[in-house]
Amino acid sequence: MSPSGAEVLRQIKDRIEEIDPATAREQLRNGATLIDVRQDEEWAVGHVPGARHVPKSHLESRIEGAAPDKSVPVILYCASGQRSAWAARTLIEDLGYQHVASMTGGFTLWKDRGYEVEVPRFMSAEQRDRYSRHLLLSEVGMEGQQKLLDAKVLLLGAGGLGSPSALYLAAAGVGTLGIVDDDTVDLSNLQRQVIHNSERVGVAKVDSAEQTINALNPDVTVVKHKLRIGPDNIMDILPQYDVVLDGLDNFPTRYLLNDASVRLRIPVVSAAILGFDGQLSVFKPYEGPCYRCLFPVPPPAELAPSCGANGVLGVLPGTMGLLQATEVIKLILDIGNPAIGRLLMYDALAATMSEVKIRRDPECPICSRDPEEISDEEMGVFPDYEAFCAGAH
Repeated sequence: MSPSGAEVLRQIKDRIEEIDPATAREQLRNGATLIDVRQDEEWAVGHVPGARHVPKSHLESRIEGAAPDKSVPVILYCASGQRSAWAARTLIEDLGYQHVASMTGGFTLWKDRGYEVEVPRFMSAEQRDRYSRHLLLSEVGMEGQQKLLDAKVLLLGAGGLGSPSALYLAAAGVGTLGIVDDDTVDLSNLQRQVIHNSERVGVAKVDSAEQTINALNPDVTVVKHKLRIGPDNIMDILPQYDVVLDGLDNFPTRYLLNDASVRLRIPVVSAAILGFDGQLSVFKPYEGPCYRCLFPVPPPAELAPSCGANGVLGVLPGTMGLLQATEVIKLILDIGNPAIGRLLMYDALAATMSEVKIRRDPECPICSRDPEEISDEEMGVFPDYEAFCAGAH
């Protein structure tokens, strides 16, 4: 005679550790990982703050993304403590986790005790369908997608780098995209600036980009800045955003961006393209080097001609722009290993990617200073970058 379901559950509970919500709270303070194994619709109604969502039906395929270190204590919970017991047995006996416990009473008892509960904002059925591939990733999920929808990213330029970046950031659901560009669409742009089209030649690039983004994803708000970024406006624009994507094509403005972003502690994902070569790095203030640490003075003009003078392979901005978009998403979600302190160099002809480590310069005039030393009066005062770049040679 086969044992009943209740008997099987009792046998499983005899082989695992069960803890009550009070003990779970204490262990969470000491660094344990909390995993919610309920289904999506249960998670959406409410969950324990700090929990990571791994439905029991996807446990084997997703748990290592949520709890990669099998020596760190893991606490599982469901609605009442039954599914989490089954899941705990799987983690211990099949997946090799060393310290696993199931929370008795589950989320129901946690709420009855009056402990804190986080209620996610509602995501529509259309949004769940649109972002379904993100929701399947444990590193993104419902919580990460909401971070993307809440994020505000500033793109400096709607040209070669800004075009592919804007398209994929919009497709990913980054909720606000600010675009700075004072130029109009030219026929010569269309070989690489894929956010525009032939019918929009002569149209302002910010307007053209807005049309394409709105058609791609109505969740995204486009904020148009039809102007050139400069010392007179940068400190008004940058604080509105969480991350800056640098698609600039001149050194004076890049030094201005660096100095302002360090003062405001806003990360910048920077890329450069020329001919068949691309470069990329992430400058996150006070966590790695800044742009001045990499280039204390600008290189001579003959070593850094413009794309208009030297030419550029049409697909190269797409390659580098998508790498930029990837780094922006990693920063928003706080996942992976962003290219902070690293300069990635792509050679399209050789199909190679190489990397150079960059260290913070202890003598850097910008990022070596304690940010608390910068006075309010100094925050918006910048040197003459045109003269600085001209004088470097």
